[in-house]
Amino acid sequence: MKILHTSDWHIGRTLYGRKRYEEFDAFLAWLASIIAQEQITVLLVAGDIFDTSTPSNQAQELYYRFLCRIATSTCRHVIVIAGNHDSPAFLNAPKALLRELNVHVIGAATEHLDDEVLLLQSDTGEPELIVCAVPYLRDRDIRLAEAGESVADKDQKLLEGMRSHYAAVCQRAEAQRNALGLTIPIIAMGHLFTAGGQTIDGDGVRELYVGSLAQVTSAIFPDCIDYLALGHLHVPQLLNGSEVRRYSGSPIPMGFGEAKQVKSVCLVTFCLQNAQVTLLNVPVFKQLERIQGTWEAIAARLQVLSAAKSQAWLEIVYDDEEVAGDLRERLESLIAGTLMDILRVKNNRVIARVLNRIHAQETLDDLDVHEVFARCLTLHGVSDDQRPELQRAYQEIVMALYDDEASASLTR
Repeated sequence: MKILHTSDWHIGRTLYGRKRYEEFDAFLAWLASIIAQEQITVLLVAGDIFDTSTPSNQAQELYYRFLCRIATSTCRHVIVIAGNHDSPAFLNAPKALLRELNVHVIGAATEHLDDEVLLLQSDTGEPELIVCAVPYLRDRDIRLAEAGESVADKDQKLLEGMRSHYAAVCQRAEAQRNALGLTIPIIAMGHLFTAGGQTIDGDGVRELYVGSLAQVTSAIFPDCIDYLALGHLHVPQLLNGSEVRRYSGSPIPMGFGEAKQVKSVCLVTFCLQNAQVTLLNVPVFKQLERIQGTWEAIAARLQVLSAAKSQAWLEIVYDDEEVAGDLRERLESLIAGTLMDILRVKNNRVIARVLNRIHAQETLDDLDVHEVFARCLTLHGVSDDQRPELQRAYQEIVMALYDDEASASLTR
């Protein structure tokens, strides 16, 4: 039995205002060809299918067209769980219809945990796999807020809620396997940030929970899991060094920080309950390149790319001593007549001399919302003993805004 694990498609994502539908279309076409080529049995999509809770018509068309194509392939089942970017209501809306195509969608934590335990059958009706399809668990799904709680109490409740949810779902899966009397695998899915997870600046990975995010460890996952398919982190990586517990990573680079990263999907082959994992590298559908240095270094690299007839999207970071007020114009003249396009120019010299910032190599779009708030506290001289509660309250507001964005689609 062959299973393909992927996540974090972020269909509809833009890069400095540029639409990327051609890349998403090319990736999904490639994925469909891999499913046919490798005779994939089950496709797992571990969250963040779309980049926003209200995807565009074009983004939706790519998604549904892909699912229809897979329905006629060798792939018997597709399991889709929601990520923190997805709207649970939107993903769940066509759930019954998609089920007729053997596409199982879990958009949010369910009232009955048995709904998150999927027993998949072969073409002949024989049980062949159990999937614990756990979606992104929102704070309100796993923690009951109480007045007068300390920060430590809230953090402990959050971690206990996650641990309890996975324990309960996996317990049901194991009981079902024992009742069948078969040695079939149990796969668990999730969309979360675990301790030690690797990220890259500018990859758009949102902080999921307020508080002790880094304390979510692999210990919350029961031992009965034969393969753990995670989403949320864009860098392909193992969880706690385990070959059968891993993040597949995003299939296309979400920003210039991921430009040199090799993207992949996970091909999982089962023999009874033993999983063997092979990474299948995803082709580069649109070259991204960050060029940083002096004017001479930047110009030299642009000449190399021009000679190679590159069609790359570029981010230029200027680090020269000379103040170049006409930097954009000079760069555009260098790539005139080529197929390259400069999406962003960051002039560190101008930032340092003209803006005279404390952190000279930063612009507002280099900072996340939490860092901006922290600097506001410093600017206003807020004492260290007041900071934790203020930062906690601010984080709760930010997370509420993210959740409201997802819920708003219910009324649209």
